Amino acid sequence: MNVHSITPAELKRRLEAGEDLLLLDVREPEEVALCRIEGSLCIPLGELARRHVELDPLHATVCVCHHGVRSARAAAALAQRGFERLYNLSGGIDRWAEEVEFSMQRY
Repeated sequence: MNVHSITPAELKRRLEAGEDLLLLDVREPEEVALCRIEGSLCIPLGELARRHVELDPLHATVCVCHHGVRSARAAAALAQRGFERLYNLSGGIDRWAEEVEFSMQRY
């Protein structure tokens, strides 16, 4: 499977460098309402099986959830559908808030 782990620090560095990454947040809408990484697209994990067609399988995609478990499942599901450049945010948005965006609300 072609899924790589990416740390919050590495993701921040790559975003600041202007790398074209799709941030795919697979949390539920009520979770996304609490906090989110700016510019991310929200498709809840339960909707991904039917909505994956909205995504470009050749675009570098970083899957995000609360702690990294659901996003790992999302990345694996996308890899099975032929997506090639997949990353899972290690520790999820909770670790992002802890290490990168300190003012972000945590839950």
